[in-house]
Amino acid sequence: MFSKPAAPQPQKSWPERFEALAREAKNPLLKRFYKTGCVSADTPLSKVPMVAIDFETTGLDPSQHSIVSVGMVPFTLKSIELAEAHHWIVRPRQPLSQASIEVHGITHSDIDHAPDIEDILPTMFKLMNGRIAVVHFRAIEREFLDVALQYRFGEGITFPVIDTMAIEAHLHPDRRPTRWQQFFGKKPVSIRLADSRIRYRLPHYPSHNALVDALATAELLQAQILHHFSPETPIGDLWL
Repeated sequence: MFSKPAAPQPQKSWPERFEALAREAKNPLLKRFYKTGCVSADTPLSKVPMVAIDFETTGLDPSQHSIVSVGMVPFTLKSIELAEAHHWIVRPRQPLSQASIEVHGITHSDIDHAPDIEDILPTMFKLMNGRIAVVHFRAIEREFLDVALQYRFGEGITFPVIDTMAIEAHLHPDRRPTRWQQFFGKKPVSIRLADSRIRYRLPHYPSHNALVDALATAELLQAQILHHFSPETPIGDLWL
């Protein structure tokens, strides 16, 4: 069993924050999201409904780049609800760059008739309401969605996430060997999604498809809990 906490400075007060944000929110989707509430920090992971979220974007800076596709997969520790999974290609605010096309393979013709992300937000929120978001590198999904909502609604969003990359970083604090260690053969440890999955003997999936990466993230968290934690681990030990 791995000693807790699994990530630095976990946020314990999310239910209270949701109550306050429900009073402040103006947009109906946001108000309903916060009013649905958030599980308490002492809730065992086995009783927490979750949704894995992955965005493909035109770059890494949410103030300069946009979401171009969204993948969402509801799940629990025991099962993955593939029948309820969703995948969308959405129209970014900026033109696609050649560099982003080479990463995710989404082209100009793919987005010509794609909806704006605002058009899919009702379904996105239906999947998010009452669930804890699970991502691999929280600076993408949480930050990009916040900026997207600020641009369209004039108000952003915040919510707890379990970050599978942060868990891997905590499990491998010495993942970047010094030159001296490298001289003696120590290799760096990658905490990228595909490389992390290899350590748990999970199957290889092609990267940079939002739906596939969301599924891969859900499976990775299930494996992390199985190997290093317990279904009875409180959600407050892992969320950020």
